[in-house]
Order: sequence, then structure tokens, then C-alpha cells
Amino acid sequence: MADKIATRQAYGEALIELVEKNDKVVVLDADLANATQTCKVAKAHPEKFYNFGIAEANMVDIAAGMSTMGYVPFVSSFAMFVAGRGFEQIRNSIGYPHLNVKIAATHAGLSVGEDGASHQCCEDIALMRSIPGMVVLSPADDVEARAAVIAAYNYQGPVYLRFSRLATPVFHDPETYEFQIGKGEKLTDGYDIAVISTGLMTNEALRAAVLAKRQGMNVRVINMPTIKPIDEEIILTAARECGRIITVEEHSIIGGLGEAVCSVVSEKLPVPVRRIGVMDQFGHSGPANEVLRDYGLTADNIVNVIRDIVRPDAKA
Repeated sequence: MADKIATRQAYGEALIELVEKNDKVVVLDADLANATQTCKVAKAHPEKFYNFGIAEANMVDIAAGMSTMGYVPFVSSFAMFVAGRGFEQIRNSIGYPHLNVKIAATHAGLSVGEDGASHQCCEDIALMRSIPGMVVLSPADDVEARAAVIAAYNYQGPVYLRFSRLATPVFHDPETYEFQIGKGEKLTDGYDIAVISTGLMTNEALRAAVLAKRQGMNVRVINMPTIKPIDEEIILTAARECGRIITVEEHSIIGGLGEAVCSVVSEKLPVPVRRIGVMDQFGHSGPANEVLRDYGLTADNIVNVIRDIVRPDAKA
């Protein structure tokens, strides 16, 4: 059975690697270091760590200033607080001048669980996608998260990184996996339908593909760790070869991965697309896996949707 590791943990460990190799990397947090895992840097390299207390807007603006002095700041907090509360500062102080600041948001989506609707940020991808020039990354497992952090550092410009609280199975091989901003990844082959997923939902999509195969349906699973810029080539190939697409995300269906995929196919190769995600609603408190089940973000529901589309006349 694959190890389960939260992508936020990978973030903290990747930061250690970066600060030890690069003098200009600094880590900023807003009183949540133990949760975001930036505490690893605070303990090992306190001279590279800055705690701003519960003052996210201030933290973002100071990160912008530090970047103009040659530093590469990694701004860290929960998605709700940094993407939500800090949106105006991210837009105007980082996005508008296109500064080299990395915004790392942990505890994104419904899988925050017991923290409830106030903390379950399912709008952050939509917010960050809307900022001109902002790169948006949503890694699926520990290996991909580490690689995404390094790629963000190597990219010159603003990057939004989305991490989860919930541990998820590791399915990438660290010895062979290569991450490239703007590129998706075909994980399974199939021609009945393509399932394009991101973040925690990629593991559920892989499980759904196994269940679907047992029912005689061959599913192409595409992992999409970069939401912006989206990989148009892999989407259009899937549209051409499969003719039908499902998108799966732990985010609102408004403004997220699903709409990014729809914007590509609607203009260049129209095919039916079904979006699985958080409908136009807020989350609720409960154990993470139960909340995900309540919102249909499970392999079982994905395979039900696959069957409805591929075999509309079949009974469940």
C-alpha cells in the first residue's frame, strides 16, 4: 500500500532544501507555522523565517518589498487567509508589478474537515487564476509537491501553490518523475472517456479508473498539476481521442479546473464536459473523508458519473 503524506508536509521539507542551497530564499508565515509546516525552517534556519502574526495583508506586502531587493519570498498561510484575505495585496502588490513572490496556501478545499466552512476555501483557484500573469499549481502527491516548490522557485514571477491538510497516497516515483510548469500528465490510457483531475482528486480518479475497468470501461486519467497556464495540448488530444471529458477538483466548479478545461475545448474542439467538484455552495464541518464523500468527491461517485456518460442506458 502506498505511503500517505500530506502535500503541506512536502512543502515544508522542500523549503528546507531551498533555504540551504539559496541565500536569497526567505519564508514568511502568519502565525500558522506548525500547520503549514514552515516550522521546519523556523527551527533549522530561524534567520530565514519571519512570523507576521495574524496579519496576512501585511505579510504579502512585505514579501513584495523583499522581492524588489533580490529576495525570493515564500508566503505561507491557509488558503482561506492568504488567497482570500490577502487577495487585494496579492493582486496589486505582487501581480500588477509581476514580482517574484511565491504564495503557498495549505489547508485548501473541503479536506480541512472539522475546521468547517469558514476555513474550507473552495474559491482560491478561481481567485488566483483571475490575476494576470499568475501561475497556479496544484500538486497531487508528496513527490509532485516537492517538485512543484522547486519549479516555483526556478520560475521568475508570481506563483500560487495549493497544498492540502489531508494525507494522500504517493503514486509518483521520485527517481523518475519530472515536473514542468504548464504540462499535464497522462497516468492511464483509455479511449472511452478522459478524466482530468488535480490535487487530492487525482488519486480518486485513479481509483475510479480501476473500478471502471472492472465494468468494461477504459478511462484515460490525466493529472493536471498546473491550472494556469493550462496544458491545452493534452486536453485537446483527450478531446479528440476520447470525445468526452470529466473534470474532478476539490474546489468550486466555478472558476476552477473544470472551467479552465471548458474554456479550451469550447473554443478549439467542442466535446461534452462534465464537471465534478463543489457545486455553488459552502462546505460543512466533519471528518475530511466524510465531507469529501458528502460532496461526491470520491472514486465511487466518479465511476458513477463515468457510467452515466459512457453507458447512459445501463442501470447502476
